[in-house]
Amino acid sequence: MKIFAISDLHLSINNPKPMDIFGSAWDDYVDKIIADWEKKVSENDVVLIAGDISWAMNLEEAVLDLEFIGRLKGNKIMIRGNHDYWWKSITGLRAKLPPKFYALQNDCLRLGNTIFCGSRGWMVDSSTEEDKKIFDRELIRIKLSLDEMKKHKKDGDRVVLMLHFPPFNSKLDNNKTTDLIAEYCVDKVVYGHLHGNKIRTPLKSFKGKTEYILTSCDQVNNELVEIDF
Repeated sequence: MKIFAISDLHLSINNPKPMDIFGSAWDDYVDKIIADWEKKVSENDVVLIAGDISWAMNLEEAVLDLEFIGRLKGNKIMIRGNHDYWWKSITGLRAKLPPKFYALQNDCLRLGNTIFCGSRGWMVDSSTEEDKKIFDRELIRIKLSLDEMKKHKKDGDRVVLMLHFPPFNSKLDNNKTTDLIAEYCVDKVVYGHLHGNKIRTPLKSFKGKTEYILTSCDQVNNELVEIDF
């Protein structure tokens, strides 16, 4: 079982929204992602999608985008991004998902000897009181997911945490999120959200024994990133 990751697909099948206005990296980006996906992924593999999946405003509008992803090969696991306004009730969402397509919210999923956890996260350098409240609330949700992982973890299991927001600032400074990740001995952290030509965060970095991997599609040449152990 191979594990791949990508994020920020920003699909809009139901109400097309061109992304190429944000730069040439977005030219035909969906076609490029699909071509790479079909080339790399087998039915037993896993593809992580770290948020910002669809521009839809409600679940019914998002169904076409979810079904589009569902037709691709492999097991798909997603978390919510800051633009996924259609993601409301996790029960309602899971009822709409195609086979082999999973959504994480305050829980985890085991496939093979790997446990996948995840939550949206929030900006670590929050400047307003409201942002600080959201950050603390998201930290609780990350911990809930990791606590579920801890209940099910066996010797030899690998742990992957998916976040949408970066778990650190551009200087990779430690903070409550990275402290929590270290406490739970997470092997890999996959995240997205960052776009554009001025990103200073490296695609891959280490803190202690944990590898952090940026997977925003425009930052990885619209190709799936393989998560190596």
